[in-house]
Amino acid sequence: MGDSRDLCPHLDSIGEVTKEDLLLKSKSTCQSCGVSGPNLWACLQVSCSYVGCGESFADHSTLHAQAKKHNLTVNLTTFRVWCYACEKEVFLEPRLAAHPPGPAPKFSEQDSPPPSHSLKAVPIAVADEGESESEDDDLKPRGLTGMKNLGNSCYMNAALQALSNCPPLTQFFLECGGLVRTDKKPALCRSYQKLVSEVWHRKRPSYVVPTSLSHGIKLVNPMFRGYAQQDTQEFLRCLMDQLHEELKEPVVATAAALTEARDSDSSDTDEKREGDRSPSEDEFLSCDSSSDRGEGDGQGRSGGSSQVEAELLMADEAGRAISEKERMKDRKFSWGQQRTNSEQVDEDADVDTAMAALEQQPPETEQPSPRSTSPCRTPEPDNEAHMRSTSRPCSPVHHHEGHAKLASSPHRASPVRMGPAYVLKKAQVPGSRRRKEQSYRSVISDIFDGSVLSLVQCLTCDRVSTTVETFQDLSLPIPGKEDLAKLHSAIYQNVPAKSGACGDSYAAQGWLAFIVEYIRRFVVSCTPSWFWGPVVTLEDCLAAFFAADELKGDNMYSCERCKKLRNGVKYCKVLRLPEILCIHLKRFRHEVMYSFKISSHVSFPLEGLDLRPFLAKECTSQITTYDLLSVICHHGTAGSGHYIAYCQNVINGQWYEFDDQYVTEVHETVVQNAEAYVLFYRKSSEEAVRERQQVVSLAAMREPSLLRFYVSREWLNKFNTFAEPGPITNHTFLCSHGGIPPNKYHYIDDLVVILPQNVWEHLYNRFGGGPAVNHLYVCSICQVEIEALAKRRRVEIDTFIKLNKAFQAEESPSVIYCISMQWFREWEAFVKGKDNEPPGPIDNSRIAQVKGSGHVQLKQGADYGQISEETWVYLNNLYGGGPEIAIRQSVAQVPDPESLHGEQKIEAETRAL
Repeated sequence: MGDSRDLCPHLDSIGEVTKEDLLLKSKSTCQSCGVSGPNLWACLQVSCSYVGCGESFADHSTLHAQAKKHNLTVNLTTFRVWCYACEKEVFLEPRLAAHPPGPAPKFSEQDSPPPSHSLKAVPIAVADEGESESEDDDLKPRGLTGMKNLGNSCYMNAALQALSNCPPLTQFFLECGGLVRTDKKPALCRSYQKLVSEVWHRKRPSYVVPTSLSHGIKLVNPMFRGYAQQDTQEFLRCLMDQLHEELKEPVVATAAALTEARDSDSSDTDEKREGDRSPSEDEFLSCDSSSDRGEGDGQGRSGGSSQVEAELLMADEAGRAISEKERMKDRKFSWGQQRTNSEQVDEDADVDTAMAALEQQPPETEQPSPRSTSPCRTPEPDNEAHMRSTSRPCSPVHHHEGHAKLASSPHRASPVRMGPAYVLKKAQVPGSRRRKEQSYRSVISDIFDGSVLSLVQCLTCDRVSTTVETFQDLSLPIPGKEDLAKLHSAIYQNVPAKSGACGDSYAAQGWLAFIVEYIRRFVVSCTPSWFWGPVVTLEDCLAAFFAADELKGDNMYSCERCKKLRNGVKYCKVLRLPEILCIHLKRFRHEVMYSFKISSHVSFPLEGLDLRPFLAKECTSQITTYDLLSVICHHGTAGSGHYIAYCQNVINGQWYEFDDQYVTEVHETVVQNAEAYVLFYRKSSEEAVRERQQVVSLAAMREPSLLRFYVSREWLNKFNTFAEPGPITNHTFLCSHGGIPPNKYHYIDDLVVILPQNVWEHLYNRFGGGPAVNHLYVCSICQVEIEALAKRRRVEIDTFIKLNKAFQAEESPSVIYCISMQWFREWEAFVKGKDNEPPGPIDNSRIAQVKGSGHVQLKQGADYGQISEETWVYLNNLYGGGPEIAIRQSVAQVPDPESLHGEQKIEAETRAL
């Protein structure tokens, strides 16, 4: 189904084949050794009906092909075709139809210079869900490749294997390799792409050595240097944070979005969001893609979700009724979320009550009291791993008191972590012009980002505040026996459950206890549950996480309407479900003097995890059930141990244990009895499978059409791997003017796929979005803007160098101006072409302090640079801002020799008298 480069010259040797024939042969056995399937291979040569086994047995299919010179064979499990002569996969959808195929016209018959790729990814959907994600099946299932331990690197190996078995992410790096482009060091995305390609290659080795990726992650975060054992969850967050930073792209604003943004720009967004930030927000800052900051811009990920968030946070002050459910139905809810405004409001046992109050009055942002700490997390410090006592992976931690149920969504490690307050300060500078906010998205945010709707209700005035918080993973507490009793009791439905205490469920330390724990787990698995007490399930952990929290006593928060500390209730439910849900169980607890591990077994489902009980009524996600993809386990104690991963192979549906370089097939009961630490769940949808099969059938018709349509290769990968791919997003290769950005045109072949008209019309009618693209051309408007931007950069940097040279030549300047180095670094990144967005107005508020008289002077120990008066005037005229900070030299005047001689003479005469 591609151009001439993708076509196999041996297609003419295929006889008439129907899908019914192949299904019938799939139930047969190897004609040479009698072994049965799966993964039998049928010869497609004319008048040849041979069926043989693959490499997992005696590989009689290959022997037959070599002996008879029959080049083409089809896998009877996945219906994918392999050519031995070309050594590549061949796409033969028309030949699997129920009728003899006719001549197949090529799609690339027009004269315009098109991309050379065709609908290559669509055949992934031919097989059933378990086999739909592999690039091309061979006899030996892909992905069963171990990873060598580089010295206490099991935490990294287990995390990489778990991610590798997430089909949406893996297929992106396999099918959309041309999109993996970055000029940011250490280019971790390229190292990961190379690793994935090796692991999933048809001729995969038994194990790989992830040296390049290990070296890159150590450059990103020094915490992972050396050979000490680390936490796999910290590694996951840091890795995905860096992948997002390297692969992120600005969300192209359409004309409608720009108009709406201008309309809403007059509202005081920043001030409202400032009050929306909880003191506890930064307590668990870590490497999570949840904050999505650009370099120096402090913006969120995706415009669509941030618009919904703005609607939830900023209703009209006239008391307009809020019905966000209807609004978000009309609006296409995109896959990112701004994270600058995060009040980590806790869980919700009765959101309907709070939403009823919300409809009666406009929601306002709430700033909890600095003393406001969630009762269920006060005794529970960050317990994600025994190495947490060291520095955070990717970001400095600003410690505040506060609750931490959304420790699962710690904010991104970015130099501009405190972006909202910073933006507000810039907005307060007289005459300043705020930097244009930019939203970003990446494959990481598309796959792993979800959002929760948090509400806080004052029990005195019934005022309700709302916040939308984006999460990348959920950190769930493991409830103890008392917590389970409360969760299971209707009496405590509206009372916060103190989760994570679990003081009686930790394992003692030492090697003896290590062995005893394994024996205990075996005995527990063979003993009825009533003997040991209630079994903790993953649903219990979710219920504990989303339970309502009372704010009282030391946990009271500051109500802006009452202007006092008040008792309140916090609610939290899911607003948008991610495509892949990452769940982290808090097994490690770190006290002041000691640490321990909670070894309680948590029962989790392999299929059918339903999150409907935890959804907000405004939730836009239609699919709420998840199937398990992989689980990471930790064997050992809080001080030492070993990580392994259990992953389901997407090709054959079997479960495998990945223990460094050893890969072993295991039964699913072994997985169910595992001591889970991190779990990856994927949305499950039979409707999505049927939709893919329907598209393949339409593509197989090869209906002649006068028009061909270009669609984003990245979106097509979503269609093949996501349960909810969302609307078609061709703006990944288009600019806001509808053309191709000049910097993308030279690799446009990697960004688009050609679709026949009937396939495009079906996808467009089903998913919407767009826009329709029939012609690819370089945008002349963007070209002019790029040239103007390059000229502006040259002028600014040349002028600065000229003025700075003159400043350096001055021996004793009368005045020296100070400029914030944070702003200067943003400006320097812009003029050097590292950042496409110019900086906002000069913000010296971080380096200035105001005296009682109103005089502004330099703050001691501030991060500032010294420039001349001419340079300050030049930059201030361009960008505005302030305040102006000048250091004036108080140099004493040196008298000339003649006057000095005269003074000495007068003094001598006076003494003589």
